[in-house]
Formats: sequence, C-alpha cells, structure tokens
Amino acid sequence: MRPPLDGLLETAVYVDDMDAAHAFYQDILGLKRMVKGTRLFAYDAGPAQALLVFHRGHTGEDVETPGGTVPGHDTEGHGHFAFRIAADQIGAWRRYLQDRQVEIISEVAWPAGGTSLYFRDPDGNVLELAAPPLWPNFT
Repeated sequence: MRPPLDGLLETAVYVDDMDAAHAFYQDILGLKRMVKGTRLFAYDAGPAQALLVFHRGHTGEDVETPGGTVPGHDTEGHGHFAFRIAADQIGAWRRYLQDRQVEIISEVAWPAGGTSLYFRDPDGNVLELAAPPLWPNFT
C-alpha cells in the first residue's frame, strides 16, 4: 500500500540576480526570508510552505551537509508557480501590483469560476495569483 502524501512543502524558482529577486519577493510580495545563502534564499510562503529561490547555474553540483548529500539540480528558462489567494482579493491584488508597476501579463477567468492574475518576477519567471474555484481540490 502506498503511504500518503501530506502536500507540497517547497517549490523552487531559479534566478540570475539574487538581489533583484530578494527585493521583489520581500518588498513586492511581502515574503519573509528564512534562509540567506550564496546559492539559495528560502522564503516563508505560508503555513508549512517554502519558496526556494536558487541562483541559476550555481546549484548543479551535489552539496555535502553534516546530515547527508543534497543532490544537485538546476533549470533553464522561465519557471512558473502560483500563490493561492482568497476570491475576494483579486481586485486588491490587481490594484496593488499596478500601483507598484508590476505588469499583469494575463488575467484568466477559469471555467470552474476562479480567476488568475499572471505577472513576472525580475528574472522573467511567471508567477500566478490564483483564486478559487480553480481545481476540483481548490474551492
């Protein structure tokens, strides 16, 4: 029998400019940085959730830690992830992003009734603010 999963703990994005990424994720999105390293920043993205911001090109090698080896990983191109927000916050987020000159590149009204706002971080990664209902498990 397969053991259960408890959900996603981390999602990752890769950037070229760590300082610009930090300014965006902390100052624009209001995420608190929990870890600051040369190859990784980790942000509190909600209860038991972390956003990992990796320095592109600096994470391909394995990293030895006192507790074991962290396998190397990296990616090219632009990544994507979504933050969930309450349905009644779409308008507030739209105004907030516009006030901070963050271009909303797309807005999608989903068949299930939810809405998503799409925008980019300074490295071009596509971020989404998603309001329910969107997926059958996100109502």
